[in-house]
Amino acid sequence: MRASLRALGLAVAAPLLLAQAEPRLVPDVSDRNIEIRYSFAGAELLLFGAIIYPGGRPPEPGSTDIAVVLKGPLEPIVVREKQKVAGIWMNVGRVRFRSAPSFYAVASSRPLPQLIDERTAAIYELGLDNLQLSPGGGTSAGTLRRFEQGLLDLRARHQLYAEYPRGVEISEGVLYRARISIPARVPVGTYTAETFLIRDGRVIAGAAREIRIEKLGFERFVAEAAERWSVAYGVSAVALSLLLGWGASSLFQRRYG
Repeated sequence: MRASLRALGLAVAAPLLLAQAEPRLVPDVSDRNIEIRYSFAGAELLLFGAIIYPGGRPPEPGSTDIAVVLKGPLEPIVVREKQKVAGIWMNVGRVRFRSAPSFYAVASSRPLPQLIDERTAAIYELGLDNLQLSPGGGTSAGTLRRFEQGLLDLRARHQLYAEYPRGVEISEGVLYRARISIPARVPVGTYTAETFLIRDGRVIAGAAREIRIEKLGFERFVAEAAERWSVAYGVSAVALSLLLGWGASSLFQRRYG
């Protein structure tokens, strides 16, 4: 009976002992609140932290890798395709994606294909080609892939999607840091910074921190006005455009008329 109880106790405690044997991450970021004001021209976010190993003994240098993902709020988006028809550019196709990240950047200590296989990359959404965009139905696989690539290219040109294949530095196998650029036109909201510890093609630990990006001052007032009073905001914008156009025309006539 005692032997059976001892065996049962070991079976119950084994997962806990294995969990304690795995390393863990202690991540942090340089700025958890990024404020967008009239003079905001972009920022550089530093993501850093430490790897805590059981017994305090790090493995052999180069046997552990880090990948850091900074992801913005999910949003639906419609991607349209334009073609020239009878000499006129027209929208000839569209695909709706239900959950595209408004911002996505991934930095890794080595190129991702050297760290993990395609299945693991898809599970953790590591890399632009592995984002789960949740497209609408009724679209062929070839067409869907073309629109997905169009969305990735468009947001990459606006610096909203980026990959940094060697953007993580690891010191002595314990400390790590990565720098990710935040563009001037970054969407506001709550962002998630996820850190993954990778060894032998497996993700063995992960941790996350939240980052808040928000507008302040006049920019915040304009954004809230556009959202809360959309009709009044639209009318005011049109009236202001007409007023500025009339003023410029009057000034031109006085000077050169």
